[in-house]
Amino acid sequence: MKVAVIGATGVVGGMIVRVLEERNVAIDTLLAYASRERAEGLSFRGADLAVHAATRERLLADRPDVAFFASSDDASAELAGALVDAGTIVIDNSATFRMAEGVPLVVPEVNPHAMHVDDRIFPVANCTAIVLTVALAPIERAFGLRSVRVATYQAVSGAGRAGLDALVREERGESPDGTFAAPIFRNVVPQVGGYDGDGDTGEEKKVVAETRKMLGRPDLVMAATTVRVPVMRAHSEAVFFETELPSSVEAIREALRSAPGVVLHDRGIVTPRDVEDTDLVHVARVRSEADDRTDTHFQMWVVGDQLRKGAATNAVQILELLIARGRFPADSVTLSLSKGERS
Repeated sequence: MKVAVIGATGVVGGMIVRVLEERNVAIDTLLAYASRERAEGLSFRGADLAVHAATRERLLADRPDVAFFASSDDASAELAGALVDAGTIVIDNSATFRMAEGVPLVVPEVNPHAMHVDDRIFPVANCTAIVLTVALAPIERAFGLRSVRVATYQAVSGAGRAGLDALVREERGESPDGTFAAPIFRNVVPQVGGYDGDGDTGEEKKVVAETRKMLGRPDLVMAATTVRVPVMRAHSEAVFFETELPSSVEAIREALRSAPGVVLHDRGIVTPRDVEDTDLVHVARVRSEADDRTDTHFQMWVVGDQLRKGAATNAVQILELLIARGRFPADSVTLSLSKGERS
C-alpha cells in the first residue's frame, strides 16, 4: 500500500508520520509532500524520507492508495477531489469536507458505522469535538443526551506551529505577533477562530455542529464557549450535560470506565500536562449538579492531546479501520505488514 502525507513538515503532518510508524501500519511506501521541496527530508522506519512539492501533477503521477491531508483548507479543496477521482482514498485534517452532505465524520471509538463501502473521503473532525465526543458517546449510548454545554481550554498547538512558536516567543518576553486575538502568555483568550464580536466564534460553531453529526443527534441541544489558554499540547473541557434517562454518578462512571478510548479517573484530577503525547481521552471529576432532583444533570472534566487523538492519531485510526474492513487488497496489506515487522 502506498500512502501519501500532504503537509508532512507541519506539526500535524509530522505527527501522522510518527503515529504511522509507532502503530506499525501496513505501508509499502510512504510519500511526503509540503508546499515546496525540502532538502532536509524526514525519517520513517529508520530511512530518510524525501519531501516533494505538493502539486496536482506530482500527486496524480505518484498515484497513492491513501492520502493524508494535514495542510490548509485551500490545499484540500484544490487537490483532494482530483485524488479521489483518480481512485485515492483521502483522509483530510482540514475543515473543508466535514459538514458536507453524505460525507462521514468518523471517530472510530464513536461511530464506525458511519463508514460505508463507497466512501472515499474521510474528514478528521475538529480536535475539540473529537475529544468531547469520545467522552460523550458512551453516555449517549447508555442513557441518551438531552443537552450538552461545554467550556473549553484549548492548547496553542491548535493553531499549528505558529501557535506553539507564539507562546514560546511571548514566554521569552517578545511582543505578541497577532497569532491570537490577544496576548497568550499569562492570559486566557475567549476567542478561538473568527469572531464578529456578537455571537459564536467559528470554533464554537464547529464544535456544536460536528459533535451533533458524530453522535448522529442533529436535535441535540448544545452550546459551547471556546477559550485559548497558554498550554502547549492538550485541550481541556468542562462539560455540563443532561441525560434523557435518570442515572447516577456511578452509572455514568461505569459507562465511561468500559468505553473504548477513555481513561476514567475515579478520584483526583487530570491536567493537560498529564496527557501530553498520549492517545486516550481522560475523564475526571464526574459529579451530579448539587440541586438536581431529577437524576439527569451531571458534570465532568475531559482532557485529550490535541495533536494526537484530536488530529493525527484519529486520522491513522481511520486508515486502520479501512484496512480492517478490507478496503485494500489483502496481498498488499500482508506484504507491507511483513516489511514493517522487519523494520
